[in-house]
Amino acid sequence: MNRHARGLAALALFFLVGGIASLAAGLSLLVPGSFLEPMWRLNPRGREGLAALGGWGVTLMLTVSAACGAAGAGLWRERRWGYRVAVGLLVAHLVGDIVTVALGIEPRAAIGIPIVAVLLAYLGSRGVRARF
Repeated sequence: MNRHARGLAALALFFLVGGIASLAAGLSLLVPGSFLEPMWRLNPRGREGLAALGGWGVTLMLTVSAACGAAGAGLWRERRWGYRVAVGLLVAHLVGDIVTVALGIEPRAAIGIPIVAVLLAYLGSRGVRARF
């Protein structure tokens, strides 16, 4: 397995873990007070914001979960659609982090900006693009 195959496999697992985490978040919003509730200790403001959206917060998290799962599966199989979903999710994440930091909503989101930029640069590299 060459380095690009290993990198894509790692990125696919990253997206699959993200899909599981967002599924858990969506389910915890759907059933408040469940065994999943302690996970919100990591980001109580995130829970408040999503809970304020009501059913839309659940829908958002389940949609993110499905998109992350699709990106992970597509990258794992080296499918062009998986690549596009992954890039789209990362761009959305980058824009969200930039806006969140710029508006002063969550300064800690700044840590995500260089991480997402590196992931996008990796996906945009010639060797990775050639696999799709």
